[in-house]
Amino acid sequence: MLPITPILLAGGSGTRLWPSSRKSYPKQFMQLNANETLFQQTAQRVITCEDLKFNSHIIITHSHFRFIVGEQLQAIGIDPRRIIIEPESKNTAPAIVAATIFAQNDNKDAIIITTPTDHVIRDTEKFHEVIKVGLNEIQNGNIVTFGICPLYPDTGYGYLKLDKTINQASRKVLKFVEKPNKALAQRMLEEGDYFWNSGIFMFRARDMINAFELYAKDIKSMVMKSVNLSVEDLAFTKLDKKHWNKLEAISIDYAIMEKAKNLVAIPYHSGWSDLGNWDSVWREAKQDQYGVALSKNAHAIECKNSLLRSENGNQEIVGLGLEDIVAISMPDAVLVANKYKSQDVKKVVEYLKSENISQSESFTKDHRPWGSFEILSEGVGFKVKRITVKAGAALSLQSHKHRSEHWVVVEGSAVVTINESTKVIAAGQSTYVPLGSIHRLENQEKQTLIIIEIQIGSYLGEDDIIRYEDVYSRK
Repeated sequence: MLPITPILLAGGSGTRLWPSSRKSYPKQFMQLNANETLFQQTAQRVITCEDLKFNSHIIITHSHFRFIVGEQLQAIGIDPRRIIIEPESKNTAPAIVAATIFAQNDNKDAIIITTPTDHVIRDTEKFHEVIKVGLNEIQNGNIVTFGICPLYPDTGYGYLKLDKTINQASRKVLKFVEKPNKALAQRMLEEGDYFWNSGIFMFRARDMINAFELYAKDIKSMVMKSVNLSVEDLAFTKLDKKHWNKLEAISIDYAIMEKAKNLVAIPYHSGWSDLGNWDSVWREAKQDQYGVALSKNAHAIECKNSLLRSENGNQEIVGLGLEDIVAISMPDAVLVANKYKSQDVKKVVEYLKSENISQSESFTKDHRPWGSFEILSEGVGFKVKRITVKAGAALSLQSHKHRSEHWVVVEGSAVVTINESTKVIAAGQSTYVPLGSIHRLENQEKQTLIIIEIQIGSYLGEDDIIRYEDVYSRK
């Protein structure tokens, strides 16, 4: 049985699932349809089973998400082969060839499957069956993709037109079609030779490297320089910033697949969604007899064909007399939209950005390698945060030029360093961190530490930090 190296693409920052998904914490790391996140589900989908052997995962992601990736893999017991860090997001073509070069360095005959990490595939066994078909194809030097049998005329997906050979397991890809309008989508559905583009590919490493040499030589050359100058940092491989940032942001479809003569598609019929908008989330969710899908803390009265979600355990959302409506409630933002306008939610994000509204890209809750913090209140000259520190974790040794801080421990026990003094503060106790003092907060216990931090100062931005030591190698 030939082993397959899975490459997981985890650097995307979706906007169409705002306000739940934002640039600082995109949808692949969210629990949208199960107890595991979409990223975790993807990783579990490509581990060794009775019929297939997979090597350890290679993940490529943005530097902002590196600790989220490591934490989510650890939570499901997966130890990756490599986590590659992009200095900037450059779309899928540079990401795939970079990860492929690393895989080929490990094994010159590497067989690879690359997959986005924000999709839902309902039946893993059926997915493995088409992977086995793909193994036969790549032995002949083909690059393989998976065409999803369309269930309805979706305008949010790209499409593949396949040849009319229907008595074979794979079919030649004749052309790519960008996201169509409704009329074209309906016509393609009726013709029957068009499939949704899954964005999943299988190939031998040498065949992909050869394709880049043939169709995108400049990309390959610049990526190779970035790979050769990459550095190991903790559990991560950081690509060289100088060369990487010169790359054009381009998809693997444009750079390679639309030009490749050896691309074939294997039709897949067993349930797939990229959860690319709230309408697709509604379609995948459990619905009642009236077509209403609810999260916890969500309630519907006389509603039809609607999705109601509350992402806050302390916040209830109630719909009355709604039809074809999406209502998503977050602690800091609420979206109410017609379900059929779900594709246009990115316009909301663009509008909020134009108005310099922070919720366009950021949450009040910010994830860090040591835990997280959430802004509870802020005003002129003050900010109040809830800080959660994981067991055994520590913030950097740091100081601030513009603010002082007051810490109150509400759960757990904190080890606090302020200049030359170190002390332990238990729940109910507090301490003051003067402006300019060198300080650190640590949790040396086996339980979570929670503190309330009150900042006072003329400037309270997150960039007012001077770091002296940091176990996570941040600067």
